[in-house]
Amino acid sequence: MRIALVHDYLKEYGGAERVLRVLADMYPKAPIYTAFKVTNSVAAKEFSDREILESKWSWLIKRGNLYSPLRFLLPFIWGSIDLSGFDLVITSCSSYIARGFRVSSKTKIIAYCHTPPRFLYGYRTSVDWQKYWLVRLYAIVVNHFLRFFDFHSAQRVNYWLVNSQNVQERVEKFYRQDSQVIYPPVAVEEFIKGSEGVKKEDYFLIVSRLVGAKGLEEAAAVAKELNLKLKIAGGTAGYSKIEKKLVKIGGRNIQFLGRVSDKDLIALYTKAKGFIALARDEDFGMTVVEAQAAGTPVIAFNGGGFRESVVEGKTGILIDDTSVKTIKKAIDRFNKMKWDKKELQKQSKKFSRERFEKEVGRFINKLQITGGKL
Repeated sequence: MRIALVHDYLKEYGGAERVLRVLADMYPKAPIYTAFKVTNSVAAKEFSDREILESKWSWLIKRGNLYSPLRFLLPFIWGSIDLSGFDLVITSCSSYIARGFRVSSKTKIIAYCHTPPRFLYGYRTSVDWQKYWLVRLYAIVVNHFLRFFDFHSAQRVNYWLVNSQNVQERVEKFYRQDSQVIYPPVAVEEFIKGSEGVKKEDYFLIVSRLVGAKGLEEAAAVAKELNLKLKIAGGTAGYSKIEKKLVKIGGRNIQFLGRVSDKDLIALYTKAKGFIALARDEDFGMTVVEAQAAGTPVIAFNGGGFRESVVEGKTGILIDDTSVKTIKKAIDRFNKMKWDKKELQKQSKKFSRERFEKEVGRFINKLQITGGKL
């Protein structure tokens, strides 16, 4: 089959892009279509070995951060991409919808959904633009029409794959579509190997972009109150000014590492005493799996995808809210527990890259055998 890959856009290199990277490795001849690619960005460099084809609107929407306020162009952006010459299209879709492209009646579409767009359905986003009344008014009008586009383009998808049971529920709720859960690929073997013979140090770790809706401020407050050393790895995104807030809250207890290499990240995970993940309604949350693979137990919010990968009392502690008081209690309990590295790493293997490739490959091979019918 002639296969094409589609992705929202190529700018940052997060969990969704790591999934795309694995899909690109699985299907090396498949071109990658996207709304736009930011030259010299981290994502562009990661896919420098592949053919990247941008939409006709890329010249406009990738200027500055116009891709966000110009979301009303999404039907035209994706409609400008003609994929009718392909037998199968695999779209990696989330915030920028990545659907509505042109296909033939014979083309089958598989959507690997990281989440329906959070900004369309009332979920917290990394940057809360709607705190400004003018932006909120603009969003009310634009999002009304985008929800129609999102829903109708979803009906053209033949098969839905989702990254968690959490997202599976959203796909059923917002698109009225059934889906199959295939957890995203995590390089667990690299973390397991990198953790061999490494001693723990006295610090907690957070791996996250410096944006809102991630529980960073609460974690900073706890670090100061308990005099804990907290390291945060991750770059800033958009117009977020949260780093200044965190410095004000946590003071010298916080160390900002910025974006780090994969090799350094493995070392950070492995040496950490514990890993903290406080985002609410996280779609899946690959970082908590990476922590477990490195043999590091987790304190995570009991919601979203975290509850699907963290085993309460065995690989981490799940908390029902992210108040400073609750986090402090969790850390006290955390420090009194004995954690089994083998148990942590055993759990992480359920989310390996090898398992992802087998499950996706099996799904697509079945399509080939049956002529596109499941």
